[in-house]
Amino acid sequence: MPLIVTPGRLARQGEFYHQIGAMLAAGLPLGSVIDQLHSAPPARFFRQPLAQVAASLKSGLTFTESVSQIRDWLPAFDTALLAAGEQSGRLDACCRLLAGYYQSRAQLARQVLASFAYPVFLVHFAVFIIPFPQLFMGGGWNSYLRQTVGPLALGWLVVFALAYLCQGRRGEFWRSLIEQVTDRIPILGVARRRLSLARLLAALEALLNAGVNVQPAWELAAAASGSTRLVKEVRGWKAKLAAGLTPADILKGSRAFEEMFVNLYSTGEISGTLDDSLRRLQAYYQEDATRTLQQLAEWTPRLAYIGICLLLAVRIVGWWAAYYGGILGN
Repeated sequence: MPLIVTPGRLARQGEFYHQIGAMLAAGLPLGSVIDQLHSAPPARFFRQPLAQVAASLKSGLTFTESVSQIRDWLPAFDTALLAAGEQSGRLDACCRLLAGYYQSRAQLARQVLASFAYPVFLVHFAVFIIPFPQLFMGGGWNSYLRQTVGPLALGWLVVFALAYLCQGRRGEFWRSLIEQVTDRIPILGVARRRLSLARLLAALEALLNAGVNVQPAWELAAAASGSTRLVKEVRGWKAKLAAGLTPADILKGSRAFEEMFVNLYSTGEISGTLDDSLRRLQAYYQEDATRTLQQLAEWTPRLAYIGICLLLAVRIVGWWAAYYGGILGN
């Protein structure tokens, strides 16, 4: 299990499922597909798990049993979808669904990182340029490096720690705490909530189409959303679903989902067009979250410019005030 799940890793995971689906659709037996991928995997970190899967298949285990034996390799969402595909004889279709799911996540992650690349550059530029005049005022290189490299190293350590704790397999307490904090940040909180709903809807559609029962499908989709709030909400549905209520009935009394989500889901469930409703909702939330993040990325450099200009003005005024104060004092 990697420390940080990067866009590149998500893309290679998507390629892994794409190759399985393509070879199965072409008529190759599953054992041959795994052997072929083991000899030429999409990435080196697939080689060892695939060797274990190949050995398990030869010993008589099913594909789902084989991948489930490898600890911390595939998320529960992937395993459930593969199990449903294997049982229904639609393993190739389920692999294609997983391929599209991971490729979409990788593309979105790249867009977000690219949007914030320039603001990050501006912050680094400001950190290095603002203390620079002190080199000519007797501050020395040691003082300059303490004011620049030190804060940047601390900042990157915090970013790395947050990225690590936000990963889906880390402690739920930390992810819940970070979620509560980010939800209170204007614009960013809205975008994060919309992304969580978009991931939930994409996973739910895939799981229901693969034949997974409603209760486990919702639980796995909530886990795939990356939101601890949604996970806790869906966990509380067990007794209500067992009592005969449908998800549409439960959603009407839930505060975790927006009114539009509840209305469209209920309409799809009643009319028998739930697949279409889930796709429309997923497209809406994905587009809205992407647009919100783009707006945030547009305004972040502007705010950074203003902040840098203010800091430079304060430093320049302070430098000249100290200079003339020294002259007048003499």
